[in-house]
Amino acid sequence: MRKRRLRPEELELWQQVARSAERLPGQKPAPEPEEAASRRPPRKSPPPRDPLPAFDLGSRVQPAPEHHDFLGTTSDRLSRDPVRMDAKSFTRMKRGKLVPESRIDLHGMTIDQAHPELIRFILTSQTRGLRLVLVITGKGMREDPHDPMPRRRGVLKTQVPQWLRLPPVAQAVLQVSEAHGKHGGSGAYYVYLRKRR
Repeated sequence: MRKRRLRPEELELWQQVARSAERLPGQKPAPEPEEAASRRPPRKSPPPRDPLPAFDLGSRVQPAPEHHDFLGTTSDRLSRDPVRMDAKSFTRMKRGKLVPESRIDLHGMTIDQAHPELIRFILTSQTRGLRLVLVITGKGMREDPHDPMPRRRGVLKTQVPQWLRLPPVAQAVLQVSEAHGKHGGSGAYYVYLRKRR
C-alpha cells in the first residue's frame, strides 16, 4: 500500500497526541512522522525521456523505415475468410467439381445497373431453392502504364463481394469464393446460398 504525506492539520494533531502520551518504560520515543519519512531513502524515478533522439551537428538523420499496410487484393481477402459451409463441399467447389445452378453476367454493366440486378438475382435464386450460383464480374480493364491518371481496375470485381455482405442479400449468402478457372477464374465468384427457411 502506498503511503501518503500527512497534511499540515494532521501533522499538528499528531504532535498534540504525541506530547500528551506517556512513554512505556524501556521504550525509545516514537519518531515523528515527518522524521520517519525523511530517513527512508528516496525512490529513484526514471529520468524523463527526451522526445528527440540524440544527434551531433552535421550528422544526417536516419530515415524512418517505411511501413505500408495494404489490405491486399479482393482475392486475398476472400481467401482469408473463414469457411462457413461444409468443408468437403467447399473443397469440391474450389476445384470446380460443383456446377453452378444459375449464373448472372454483370460484365460491362455500370455500378448503378449491376447492384440492383445482383440483389434481384441472389434473392430470386434463394427463393427457387438454389444453393450454388455464379456471378460473373469480369476482370476489369487492364492498367495502361502510359496513363497519367491512375484508375481503379475492376470496379465490379471489387464491389460485388462487398455488396454480398450487406442487406438485403447478406442473410441469403453463406460463402463467397473466387471461381475455378473453368467457371471464369478471377473474373467470377461462386456464391453459396443458405437454405431458405
